[in-house]
Amino acid sequence: MRYEEIKEWKDTDFKRLTGVKHETFNQMLIVLDRELPSFGRPPKLSRADQLLMTLMYWREYRTQFHIAGSYGISEATVCRTINKVEDALARSGEFRLPGKKVLQPSDTIIEVVLVDVSEQPIERPKKAKTALQRQKEASYSESAGDYPSTNYANHCHSFCQG
Repeated sequence: MRYEEIKEWKDTDFKRLTGVKHETFNQMLIVLDRELPSFGRPPKLSRADQLLMTLMYWREYRTQFHIAGSYGISEATVCRTINKVEDALARSGEFRLPGKKVLQPSDTIIEVVLVDVSEQPIERPKKAKTALQRQKEASYSESAGDYPSTNYANHCHSFCQG
């Protein structure tokens, strides 16, 4: 979706789509024009489309692959554009989220519960040597069925004599 398609939308719909009001979007555009240099080959997307793409990426959690398909650009271009826009907005210092102290009123009582989830070795009872030896003998006798018996030579001898 391009900015030209949505620039005339009502403020409520525009905010539902992008997460910001028209005024905030326009302030961000001014910052991008000031912060991002214009040189080299002209980009496929206008500054407004680059900002819109970044805001929709933040808002919708779409993959860069899907955004690239929507805008007709490569996934690498989407990544570079989002990083450039993020960096420019962060450098300006005009658009910041309030910190934790602003969001949390000072009269709130904080209750902390600590849970120890560290691993501890479990003591297991020791097996007696005789029980271990019996297990070994049992496993040998079970696996002995896979091999020819000791009477194989006798069977062969009686078969061959016929």
